[in-house]
Amino acid sequence: QVQLVESGGGLVQAGGSLRLSCAASGSIFDIRSITTMGWHRQAPGNERELVASIDTNYGDINLADSVKGRFTISRDNAKNTVYLQMNSLKPEDTAVYYCHTDDYRGRYWGQGTQVTVSS
Repeated sequence: QVQLVESGGGLVQAGGSLRLSCAASGSIFDIRSITTMGWHRQAPGNERELVASIDTNYGDINLADSVKGRFTISRDNAKNTVYLQMNSLKPEDTAVYYCHTDDYRGRYWGQGTQVTVSS
């Protein structure tokens, strides 16, 4: 089973930037089985929503409409790491951000990292 460790959350003013990182670890078989990595977020009282995902083999990217033009997702397969670069942050981006990976067995989640954007 893959383990995920997130970092990079914090407090930032509106208009600022943050970069989240998510490193996957596990056996070689587990790592090679990963098909997609990405990020969801969940604000208090809201459902968890997809922010961005990237196909680890072909690089296809899926971005939520609410973050297009502001957020970028990228991956470093050599480091088994996915990044979420968040620019022009807004107070409504405040949430706990969760990294996830998908493989043939299902989806795995990180522990979450808090992002708070002050107005």
